[in-house]
Amino acid sequence: MKNALLIIALVFFSCCIAQENTVKFPENGIAPKANLNQVSWIQGHWKGEAFGGITEEIWSPPLGDSMMFSFKLVSDGKVVFYELGGIRQVDETLIFQLKHFGNDFKGWEEKDETVDAKLVKIEGNRVYFDEFTFEKISDTEINIYVVIKENGETEEVKFNYKKQ
Repeated sequence: MKNALLIIALVFFSCCIAQENTVKFPENGIAPKANLNQVSWIQGHWKGEAFGGITEEIWSPPLGDSMMFSFKLVSDGKVVFYELGGIRQVDETLIFQLKHFGNDFKGWEEKDETVDAKLVKIEGNRVYFDEFTFEKISDTEINIYVVIKENGETEEVKFNYKKQ
């Protein structure tokens, strides 16, 4: 019995630790007021390593009420997948949206569907969207934390990027 309680406590503790850098948008919550100037530090050409390969993100500066980005994962010299999306100014708040594409540019989501993440809060050097967090380490380094759900498992993944 003592071992079972220890295992339950460890599982609970690891679940809490596993998502310490991301937050979920509260049910019936209201996104705070924000504008693109508050997140403009995300712009730039960024490279890092994840999933056994090289990751690259290119973010445009704010223009036309949005910042757009492209992402790709390259492993063994081949593109694994892409993402296209951006942060949009909608009314008086921000929304982060993206679409996934295979290495053949065939979309993962349906034609009119996007992965949408509402703004939860901006605090210090971090911007929290629903299960996505952007963290400014310095002018040349950022972290992006993403909650990935696959086969019933949930994991928070950290992408560390250096400016190119």
